[in-house]
Amino acid sequence: MNAQPQQKARMTAEAYLAFEKHSDSKHEYFDGETFAMAGATPNHNRIQHNISGILWSQRANMRCDTFLSDQRVKIEAVENYTYPDLSIACGESEFDSDDCLLNPIVIIEILSKSSEAFDRGDKFTHYRMIPSLNEYLIISQYSCKVERFIRGANGIWQILNPYTDMALSIKIACIDCELPLADIYYRVAFETDGKI
Repeated sequence: MNAQPQQKARMTAEAYLAFEKHSDSKHEYFDGETFAMAGATPNHNRIQHNISGILWSQRANMRCDTFLSDQRVKIEAVENYTYPDLSIACGESEFDSDDCLLNPIVIIEILSKSSEAFDRGDKFTHYRMIPSLNEYLIISQYSCKVERFIRGANGIWQILNPYTDMALSIKIACIDCELPLADIYYRVAFETDGKI
């Protein structure tokens, strides 16, 4: 989903959480600013549901919870809050008193033109502060392209070569699952081909 900045005064995290409880729409919170979550495109929704279905079909391999974009994640180190397109927590999912997920092991963002720079930049910088996070995937909805970032044994994040071939699969080692690109992009219409 796309985050659009709100023209409001900066607020504390406590004020944000109180505001969010009574809001008709979702907002992300970064460094005192709120960002309204805009609607998603058909491609975005298809990709999100395709991945959720793939993970569901492989659930026997893992003891994990998969959350869609209605689940807020708290980045405790900087007290920021996001709504990732998908987040996965394994073992016991941990939540704070505001039902924010604290221990995602994998976060997946589906890029939009308005959110791409933020998802690659400041948002990923903040995600790296989540101690439990091991993998971060960013997925294009405009072409076949998935980028996978992994936390190495020394805590250093590495990017693996982008996956751009529909015949490939992405192995998410920390949850023992495999995402075939052909399944991620099932019925997705790229801008260049117009096919669904």
